[in-house]
Amino acid sequence: MKKYKIKIENVVASANLHTEIPLEKVASSLPNTEYNPEQFPGLVLRLRKMRITSLIFSSGRIVCTGATNEREVKEGVRGVMNELKKLKIKFRKKPEIKIQNIVASGNLNMKLNLNSLAFKLENAEYEPEQFPGLVYHLPNSNITFLLFSAGKIVCTGARNEMEIRKAVETLIRNIKKAK
Repeated sequence: MKKYKIKIENVVASANLHTEIPLEKVASSLPNTEYNPEQFPGLVLRLRKMRITSLIFSSGRIVCTGATNEREVKEGVRGVMNELKKLKIKFRKKPEIKIQNIVASGNLNMKLNLNSLAFKLENAEYEPEQFPGLVYHLPNSNITFLLFSAGKIVCTGARNEMEIRKAVETLIRNIKKAK
């Protein structure tokens, strides 16, 4: 069954650093930060070498985006902590890291008739005047696919790579049943 190709594009994770973060001090002391509390309560910190961007909140909670696997997420959280340690911020506990969402793209290597699939797949939405892809919510799952007529796909909502593989295989089975 495995004729498709899938590539993880982005992993979004949250972490609790278990310590209060003085955002004003961080913003005025570290490069690659943006902080505008009137518009948004979090500070943006870009770890350029890792291509990871983190939202840091005063509560010690952070959201990291830009990683392409779990190892990079852990490195990104460690990178944020290292930047904060430069400002004498201390950490009492190991951070709790939780993957919230993985975005993957791929190619099913088959042409898709989106008009037909829109009628035959449950939980499918297709409005070509608004968007060229079909939105397909995988039943009994948090996973959503964007399907394009050339066979390209985008998958979002998974929390690990195995979940993506299983979802893509279910998608392919559902498409073949619908044909």
